[in-house]
Amino acid sequence: MSYVNIKVTREGVTDRQKAVLIKGVTDLLAQVLNKPPALTHVVIDEVELANWGVGGLPAPEFRRQSQQSK
Repeated sequence: MSYVNIKVTREGVTDRQKAVLIKGVTDLLAQVLNKPPALTHVVIDEVELANWGVGGLPAPEFRRQSQQSK
């Protein structure tokens, strides 16, 4: 059995995009590791942006600083 957990920020990931991610990860595990798709579990967690950090900063602040440096 394989288990993959994908975490994304809650910013409008569509059901279609989630389905593509699930299929893609399942196919990749089958191709690379010979894992049976029927036993591959993929979970997508959507995290509030305020609960995500990058480079020691909350994600919104990191994005603001990244935009200012462009």
